Amino acid sequence: MAEYGTIRTGRHCVFMLHAHLVFVTKYRHKVFADRHLTRCGQIMRAVCEDFEVELKEFNGEANHVHLLVSFPPKVALSKLVNSLKGVSSRRLRQEYPELERHYWRAKRLWSGSCFAGSVGGAPLSTVKQYIEQQNRPA
Repeated sequence: MAEYGTIRTGRHCVFMLHAHLVFVTKYRHKVFADRHLTRCGQIMRAVCEDFEVELKEFNGEANHVHLLVSFPPKVALSKLVNSLKGVSSRRLRQEYPELERHYWRAKRLWSGSCFAGSVGGAPLSTVKQYIEQQNRPA
């Protein structure tokens, strides 16, 4: 039997909501090394905890990141995405000044758009495997 995740309970509801999020760097510049992605994952996890969202999986490549999140119905996905992108952009640019040279004018790390897909049809193990197989830079 396929693993679809655990059912979570809220005050007045029982839910199992998952989303696959992809954030792309502005102009698709290849700016991330392994240390950037490691720190980005820590920042994303902290933001998710503030929203009572569980970050199930995180990985990325030189110009984009993938997140698999489990979220309660009270969380608006658009607000979560804005917070994830805003906080991670600000903190990564503060902690790694070398990222500024790519975006000296824009002052933004991420593209204005993102991908958000519901993960209802595929087993979570399949989506996790896809995210884990991203070609992470050294």
